Amino acid sequence: MKRRTFLKNMAVGAAAVAAGSAIGGAGSAYAQEAQFPDLVAVRGTELTAMFDRALEALGGLGKYVKSGQTIVVKPNMGWAVGPELCANTNPALVAHIVKNALNLGAKKVVVFDNTCDNWAAAYRDSGLEAAAKEAGATVAPAHESGYFQEVELPGGQYITGTQLHEAYLEADAVINVPVLKHHGGARMTAAMKNLMGAIWARGPLHRNGIDECLPDLLLYKKPVLNVVEAARVMISGGPRGRGDSRYLSSQMLLASEDAVAVDSACASIFSSAGLPVPTYISLAEKRGIGKADLNALNVQRLTA
Repeated sequence: MKRRTFLKNMAVGAAAVAAGSAIGGAGSAYAQEAQFPDLVAVRGTELTAMFDRALEALGGLGKYVKSGQTIVVKPNMGWAVGPELCANTNPALVAHIVKNALNLGAKKVVVFDNTCDNWAAAYRDSGLEAAAKEAGATVAPAHESGYFQEVELPGGQYITGTQLHEAYLEADAVINVPVLKHHGGARMTAAMKNLMGAIWARGPLHRNGIDECLPDLLLYKKPVLNVVEAARVMISGGPRGRGDSRYLSSQMLLASEDAVAVDSACASIFSSAGLPVPTYISLAEKRGIGKADLNALNVQRLTA
């Protein structure tokens, strides 16, 4: 899979912004080729400002959230550890997205995750339950099979069906908000891997191969937007958060309508840090589920 070196190119993008001619700006080749980019990578120090910058480039959150809709915001919320360990999505980012969706007229915003640790502890200790509720979201339980319904995955090659959470099924739109981190089995968690928290039975994916099965999870209902927190990144000992977490050379937030594309950018970050990357990204591209070749995408690199 061809990838640009994202950390190197982010430095180039930052220089362009400082000069008043950011990639994708008015009059640029990118702006002439397409109204909106396929992928936005924002470097900064404050996640909510980085999110706002990314969505401005993509055309605004109103492209994805309409008045009267029910929206699912799906974070990593699987572990009973605090935000400092980088195992879960940052609560401030999730709360910001919830507030903005409600301000746009969303009827309801639901936040949930099928956790790995005890669900009540994970919801509480991650800080996400309190932050989401304070922002106005409904925080739904996902610790019993009764919250999930069987669905077919049309075109599934390794799993042809699964059990999706009722909130995911009922949502008019899903906003996928994972944190980038190391994973002992899958090598990397980002947008595609985060969807395992929307299903009940994860055993079939482990038995049939996570790399092979993850593309199948995108066949039922793709998120309309994938926002990956890649500021302080867990680079070892994942996914629970007992390993090494650090700031890499750039603190980033990545956003795309294409989960495969944003995961490819995340894999580029991992590769630049000398970390192994997963194969599920290239498998998804080969099956036509998304685009992984960053050289073939309209990418904006910005600062906030």
